[in-house]
Amino acid sequence: MAWSTSALLFTFIFIGFVADAAIVEHTFRVGNLTLTRLCEERVVTAVNGQMPGPTIDVNEGDTLVVHAINESPTNMTIHWHGVYQKLSAWADGPNMVTQCPIPPGNNYTYRFNVTGQEGTLWWHAHFSLLRVTVYGALIIRPRGGAAALPFSPPDHEANIIFGEWWNANPIDVLNEAFIKGSAPNVSDAFTINGQPGDLYNCSKKHTYKLEVVYGKTYWLRIINAAVNCHFFFKVAGHNFTVVAVDATYTKPYETDVVVIAPGQTVDALMVANATPGNYYMAARPYISAGPEGPLVDTSTTTGIVKYASVNSSSAPVMPALPGLYDTPTAHRFYTNLTALVRPGDPTVPLSVDEEMFVTIGSGIVPCSPAQFLCNQTTGSASASMNNVSYVFPTAMPLLVAHYNNVSGVYKTDFPDNPPVLFDFTNPALNTDPSLRPLWNTVHDIRLKKVKYNTTVEIVLQNTAIEGPENHPIHLHSFNFFVLAQGFGNYNATAAVSSYNLVDPQVRNTIAVPAGGWAVIRFVANNPGIWFMHCHFDIHLALGLGTAFVVENGNTPDSILPPPPPDYPTC
Repeated sequence: MAWSTSALLFTFIFIGFVADAAIVEHTFRVGNLTLTRLCEERVVTAVNGQMPGPTIDVNEGDTLVVHAINESPTNMTIHWHGVYQKLSAWADGPNMVTQCPIPPGNNYTYRFNVTGQEGTLWWHAHFSLLRVTVYGALIIRPRGGAAALPFSPPDHEANIIFGEWWNANPIDVLNEAFIKGSAPNVSDAFTINGQPGDLYNCSKKHTYKLEVVYGKTYWLRIINAAVNCHFFFKVAGHNFTVVAVDATYTKPYETDVVVIAPGQTVDALMVANATPGNYYMAARPYISAGPEGPLVDTSTTTGIVKYASVNSSSAPVMPALPGLYDTPTAHRFYTNLTALVRPGDPTVPLSVDEEMFVTIGSGIVPCSPAQFLCNQTTGSASASMNNVSYVFPTAMPLLVAHYNNVSGVYKTDFPDNPPVLFDFTNPALNTDPSLRPLWNTVHDIRLKKVKYNTTVEIVLQNTAIEGPENHPIHLHSFNFFVLAQGFGNYNATAAVSSYNLVDPQVRNTIAVPAGGWAVIRFVANNPGIWFMHCHFDIHLALGLGTAFVVENGNTPDSILPPPPPDYPTC
């Protein structure tokens, strides 16, 4: 395999003139792809015969048109993770939330504007566990070209996309877990740009390689597309300057390790200033639940940074990675980032219209008749927000029911507070039988309804039920301000005084500390129905989600238009 120079067209693409808004058109053919990984040949679902799928490259203000043609044997939807989707909720993509799936042999055109955003986002399947192999980068460049960047333009750029691999059909993995009422089998490998790397069987030949030139600066667009795992990421002998997360600029943050949750992106500059040679880039999981938590993959995926001036085939240098359970390192990275606030950027709204206190975590529900291998005594694993375990509708998508005022599909009484107040992070929740009733959750579709332009503040409180864990919570359509994070039970008196109301980091996916809490604030200025859920896919399948129903406003630019003509039907 030839040494990859990644995006050496960077200079050509990033020429410094102001471009006119364009229509950028792609065709995604979703079909079967035969791959060999870990000594086994498998047929997977992929886009355009690639894994990862094609990179989409647009300028801010462009209109993106993607013709999704489903040539696979299963249903499919595509979500454009982090895109605002202003007045284009029909294109957001989550299955049975904003659309019916695209059946095999059918197609749907996703059309939306990419306005008011710059940086690194991504796209992925939002049906069952198919995003294991259906994902890719979505790069939004500033309208003014490289001159509009808030940092010195780097010399080159490269996508670094983390993934997760099973020697099994992902849909079968999820279905088996459902039937048993348990967590799914752990993955067999992690990947960088689709390849497991040198430390796995039968993988060394195709390890991802990035060729660098001494003294040059490289823009690493880091995306965590793994379905169930945070990562520590390092490159031996090199440091990073973080300049953006989730397509929002940050004040430069110097670090030798990047920590990234599923769904998040990090833009990091790396100067090739080490002694020329071969160096491993490596990602290993951050296991927030600790050694007592659920069984997880503990392996390490690698790529190689190779200096162009060196012809040596010597073994690459391996970085010293943090330990698997190194919460202090993870928390330091997740909390030390601050926003680079530029003229015209949104600022933190100081008044709040809706306040919510939402517990997130695991629980138990009774086994359903379809779960014929479920333990009827202990019940089925579940996950919930405020003890409501979300289930997907079957008759029609939530957005269709909302638009057509169809009753009976969902309720709008999602609780603003948990039904019972208790010591949320007490380890005794897992040992004291008298506290066992607190594990019980209820299956339902209960959504939160808000008026257009409402400012919403949410305290996300982790619980210790079945062990504390860092949950990556993703909100569709909206960026939010991360005002504060901490451990233990949220205490408003102590926490409010620590709120960063000046330059808090801005995210679309927040890693809520294990055994702790986070406070986010956003303005609901886009009509439609917008999913909020854990980006651990197994937790979403178990019910850790809800959605916001944002009502229409009073002006034409605040009213949801009708669905497009080719909108899929169920």
